[in-house]
Amino acid sequence: MTILNSTTLPHLPPEITVPAYDRAKVRPGIAHLSVGNFHRAHQAVYIERILGRPGQADWGIVGIGLMDSPAETDKADAMKAQDGLYSLTVCAPDAPDTVHVIGSIVEYVHGPADRAAVIARLADPAIRIVSMTITEGGYYVDENGHFPLDLPVIAEDLKRDVPHSAFGVLTEALRLRRDRGVGPFTILSCDNLPQNGHVARTAVLSWARARDAALAEWMEENVTFPCTMVDRITPAVRPDDVRRLDGASGLDDRIPVFCEDFIQWVIEDKFCAGRPEFDAVGVQFTGNVHPYEEVKLRMLNASHSLLGLSGVLSGYRIVSDIMADMYEVALVERYLGYDAEPLLLRRFRNHAISDQLLRIASDSTSKLQMFVRETAMGVLATHRNPVRIAFLIACYLEYLRGHDDNGATYPIVEPHLSAQDRALATGADIDAALGMTVFSGWGLADSEDFVTRYRTIRQSIRTHGTRRTLAEVVLTAE
Repeated sequence: MTILNSTTLPHLPPEITVPAYDRAKVRPGIAHLSVGNFHRAHQAVYIERILGRPGQADWGIVGIGLMDSPAETDKADAMKAQDGLYSLTVCAPDAPDTVHVIGSIVEYVHGPADRAAVIARLADPAIRIVSMTITEGGYYVDENGHFPLDLPVIAEDLKRDVPHSAFGVLTEALRLRRDRGVGPFTILSCDNLPQNGHVARTAVLSWARARDAALAEWMEENVTFPCTMVDRITPAVRPDDVRRLDGASGLDDRIPVFCEDFIQWVIEDKFCAGRPEFDAVGVQFTGNVHPYEEVKLRMLNASHSLLGLSGVLSGYRIVSDIMADMYEVALVERYLGYDAEPLLLRRFRNHAISDQLLRIASDSTSKLQMFVRETAMGVLATHRNPVRIAFLIACYLEYLRGHDDNGATYPIVEPHLSAQDRALATGADIDAALGMTVFSGWGLADSEDFVTRYRTIRQSIRTHGTRRTLAEVVLTAE
């Protein structure tokens, strides 16, 4: 087996993907608090993609461990021995696993060994974003938005000259930055809880006010706390998993990670000190993360809880084993179909709101990339019936022509649609529209099945109207 470090990196087998950039030129611009498996399978992967782009070498990650435990000490030792490198095995349900060596963590600081060093590292002007995955319960903010200063772990930390908590080290680092005139950093929570940016803001500012009211006021005016929604299933890695993953990859990796092939990151674009080119590598930006959170939490996370609780009691220990149990599968399907989805649909039926369809349809050029791209690519990759995707794409392109089935015209608000793409959308060659920038990377034109269905549907909308075409789409057999 090959030991994983910077020396052996250039000599790994070609089937293992390695960093496509010179790590020696990378400098940290992001510090991440609590480098767990999820961070290494999610945020670090997006930064890996960013570092492969020109002019982005100043956005590497310095990982910071805060917990004092044998496991965290072992992780810090492994990070040092492996020069921050680790293997990520991406597991698709219908394709072979792929192994990637991730190199975006170019430095690692073990906090319990030197808490002051952590604060000093965060005070470096080069650090412009501090992200964190400190677990949902690690913020201590209750359902009423209250941060318990009298909680022993918080009260004790406030008395320390050099704090141990995430809130303490962030506050003290920002004190140094303020005093030196180097400006603030963005605090980016990546934990799986609703409105995580607001929760992080409450926790950090509450701690800071208890420590130094004037500093807290400066932080409140200068530091930004974007909300985010993160999604990727990343299991715990047990000793048996380490042996299994290393056996498959041929690497002697002390800290391998594995995950599903799906990944998503939605962020409010509120960065007080700049940010890398997130939007160029699949990160979705929005002014309101809440709708994304609501769908994920109500659908994916609730289903996970349902399977987890029922499955454990039934004697199962692995999610994939449950999928062979018709009763467990039916439970989730019916929960989604009869309990969760109707509540989401109920919001659409609210006559008191009467949201305008033209508002919803506006800027579809951006929205389709954020809301539909991953689903469309997944449908095509798994060779499922793309009829509904084809109908949506056809409707978008017909919408850009500016008139409905009755001949009525309407305003088209598409600020991100170029003149060239508009010409492709409205031109006589309907197949050419699939070459628009909005569809770049989707692979639509490469699927003969999709192209055939899209072509038929778009011609039908023009000939027979949208409602008749819709009826045919709905009645199409799977």
